[in-house]
Amino acid sequence: MKNNTISKVTMAAVMAAGLSVSTLPANAADKPGMEKCYGVVKAGKNDCGTAKHSCAGQAKKSGAETDWVYLPKGTCEKLAGGKLKKDES
Repeated sequence: MKNNTISKVTMAAVMAAGLSVSTLPANAADKPGMEKCYGVVKAGKNDCGTAKHSCAGQAKKSGAETDWVYLPKGTCEKLAGGKLKKDES
């Protein structure tokens, strides 16, 4: 009985890991017509992780130059503060 419980827990963990990998956001190359735009994200509205956090929706402040959001190509550079490359400073 105890082994059966451990097996169920293990199987649930494996399935959860598989689901999390399959729902990772695609990169810009996988989103035709889209590009990453840095520096225009509102707090909590970023599309993916950075060196400071590992998940979408965790941007701490609006306009952070390390956080990005997908936008249609050509839109980013029209926005105040919008950059196509991350600020490395």
